[in-house]
Amino acid sequence: MTRRDALVRMIDALHAEIDALKANDVAALERATREKLAGIDAVGAANDDTPELSPELKALAEEAHRLNETCRIYVNLMSANVRRRLQALTGNNLPSYRPGIAGAYA
Repeated sequence: MTRRDALVRMIDALHAEIDALKANDVAALERATREKLAGIDAVGAANDDTPELSPELKALAEEAHRLNETCRIYVNLMSANVRRRLQALTGNNLPSYRPGIAGAYA
């Protein structure tokens, strides 16, 4: 498999991962994550003849990076929502970090 093919495979998996995150589809998220990890392994194992990346490969790598950052943002937003919901359920609506509180114990 070439680097290009591996990057395209990873980009497809990242799109599927974003779709699964949006739909809260755990099974689809697991599949997409497995595919993404396989794509990462394939990119690392790709043995193309040229050591330098072509403009097309650079663009594909940038697209994969952008999509991975989008996934990270979705996950962080979902985590923050879960934290807020748990705090509301437990009656603990204090922020998880309060600046200045560490200085009180110093």
